[in-house]
Amino acid sequence: MTAATLVLAACGGGGEDPEDTGDAAAPGETEETQSTGEAGERDLTLEVGTVLPQTGALAFLGPPEEAGVLLAEKHINDADMGITVNVTLGDSGDPDNRAYATTVPQLLNAGAHVIVGAASSGVSKLFIDEVVAAERLMISPANTSPDFTDWDDNNLYWRTAPSDLLQGEVLGNLIAQDGVVNLGVIYLNDAYGTGLEAQLKETFEAANGSIVASESYNAGDTTFDAQISSVMAQNPDAIALITFEEAKTIIPALDAAGFDTSKLYFVDGNIADYSEDFDPGLLEGSKGTQPGPDLEDDFESQLNEVWTAEGNEELANWNYAAESYDAVILAALAALSANSVEGPDIAAKMQEVSGGTGGGETATDFAEAAQIIVDGGVVDYDGPSGPITFDEKGDPTEATIGIFEYDGNNQLVRLN
Repeated sequence: MTAATLVLAACGGGGEDPEDTGDAAAPGETEETQSTGEAGERDLTLEVGTVLPQTGALAFLGPPEEAGVLLAEKHINDADMGITVNVTLGDSGDPDNRAYATTVPQLLNAGAHVIVGAASSGVSKLFIDEVVAAERLMISPANTSPDFTDWDDNNLYWRTAPSDLLQGEVLGNLIAQDGVVNLGVIYLNDAYGTGLEAQLKETFEAANGSIVASESYNAGDTTFDAQISSVMAQNPDAIALITFEEAKTIIPALDAAGFDTSKLYFVDGNIADYSEDFDPGLLEGSKGTQPGPDLEDDFESQLNEVWTAEGNEELANWNYAAESYDAVILAALAALSANSVEGPDIAAKMQEVSGGTGGGETATDFAEAAQIIVDGGVVDYDGPSGPITFDEKGDPTEATIGIFEYDGNNQLVRLN
């Protein structure tokens, strides 16, 4: 199998650098961020606050995402290129425990210029308008709902993860290629689940497959007997689980009901190492999809180093670590290019520094990219999550969806 890559035409433009007069600050600049008249002279401090899952249904995604943010902070500050990043980690929770409702106001009131998060599309929808109203930049490393493409966000919302229009297409084709004819689906009834289920259905049926049953559940549900019974009654060849951590309850229930659990398909919300959760062999042969390329060993080592330096255990997975890293790097490069830490000024440069406006000199690490900017050039940053290349709506136009299979220890093996 080969990696699935989405490439769309990039258009639109970023804002221009504020004109330096040598005295008064340009619009959007404070006296502290005003240019001194030299292309290479910058003295910016960028406050970054995260709204990522430390608790709730997506808590397993929190460690790699936060590690990515912390590693980006280290690389930016070590580079000493005229911008310093200060990171404050905060909990998004989920729609049930509503941790974001406390975290977001605290970060905004503390002066965060950039909000990184949330992981869940459903959670981001609950506070995106608050961030936009405060005129801060919001960039998610994991939101995949197609709804954000046309959100009324004043150009302040961006994401380094691809829309579910791609993941749903890859998953649907994978299931069809595996010879499945009749598919059952159990999905979460929120922005993430409904969007991914719709694209999976469209793709699978276009490949002459049949969705024989598709049952939803609501966030906070703890029993899924009705959904399982309804899907099992249709004798599906396979079942796709579009869930979060509820999969830990659904999987053993399906096994108890007599379903062959090697015929399950997973998505980014639940694809995880289950070696400590289930008996060996329970998931062997089942498959799933996860946005993101195969990471370099050195990058993974650096993530672990910065994460364990905070007193944490080693990372159990790498989900969205690269996308989180690139979210902070791109925000810092955009701030450096704008010579401002104000949200609208950073947003005006996000597409440009990703290469989305065309042209630009390619760079693959922060120091190299920053040097291009301070020398007066235009940079096209390509990071560990991929080329990114934002369109004018803040979506990446190039992305990779990895395909994985579970081994006999219920651990993931990447197939592409």
